[in-house]
Amino acid sequence: MANRDTQQPNRWQRERREFIEHRIFWHGSIGLADLLDVMEISRAQASKDLNGYIADHPGHLFYDKSARTYVMGEDFEAHYLSIDPAEYLADLAAVAQGAQVPKSDWIIDHPSILTPTIPARGLEPTTVRNVLLACAQRRQLSITYQSMSSPEPTERGIAPHGLAHDGFRWHARAYCFRDGVFKDFVLSRMLTSNLSGASEIDPALDTDWVDTITLQIAAHPALSDNQRRVVELDYGMIDGIAEVVVRKCLLFYNLKRLGLDTDPDARRPQDQHIVLINAPEVQSALERRES
Repeated sequence: MANRDTQQPNRWQRERREFIEHRIFWHGSIGLADLLDVMEISRAQASKDLNGYIADHPGHLFYDKSARTYVMGEDFEAHYLSIDPAEYLADLAAVAQGAQVPKSDWIIDHPSILTPTIPARGLEPTTVRNVLLACAQRRQLSITYQSMSSPEPTERGIAPHGLAHDGFRWHARAYCFRDGVFKDFVLSRMLTSNLSGASEIDPALDTDWVDTITLQIAAHPALSDNQRRVVELDYGMIDGIAEVVVRKCLLFYNLKRLGLDTDPDARRPQDQHIVLINAPEVQSALERRES
């Protein structure tokens, strides 16, 4: 337990303690050289930081004389760092793909990582810029749009207010003046785009963007007891149920990504591990959105 009489660390001390916990948890050990290299401090300051951490949190960290490094103690728990495995794995994947990740120099272990190869989407820079400016400046956008419901492109005016990514494609969420409703427009299907006048459309009126619905997910009942248990662990289920809150405008895409957009009997339980408990409620919301 931390020493309650100890003065609270300042901003820079706190960041160094976050780094100590990050390195000790994900790597298993930390040395003075780590603080010197990453935090760019003196050897004396590095020693002071580590000893100060040990003094404030006894049993969480100790110096291993045989290994000549600091290692995790049995009582370790994070006090300055939020340990999020999903976030850390996402950072590892991003670094593996050459992306810029905040505090990537904190990561020392880089396992080989493979991710699915998805075809690049044909995004036109001017189109993306115009959509972003229309959102930021509350302006209308005149576009030539090729939808999958029409054989030919159509001209229409829209008022974008946000962006959404369905896991494969970027969409602009916008009010369509031709249809009189808020809709999704795939950026790569905007053949031309031109900024026009100010928009008086209030984004708060886009109820499907604002409102949410909760998907109640359970392991497929046809799986064995052991299979259901591992599915429950996989999805972090509590009492056999995982609740996923989604925006209504992304409902269709979420169902598709989870394999819940078709009849659960259409696939083997070993292929479709989960089922939707509140399917009637979700289907009703989906039908209202599409009507």
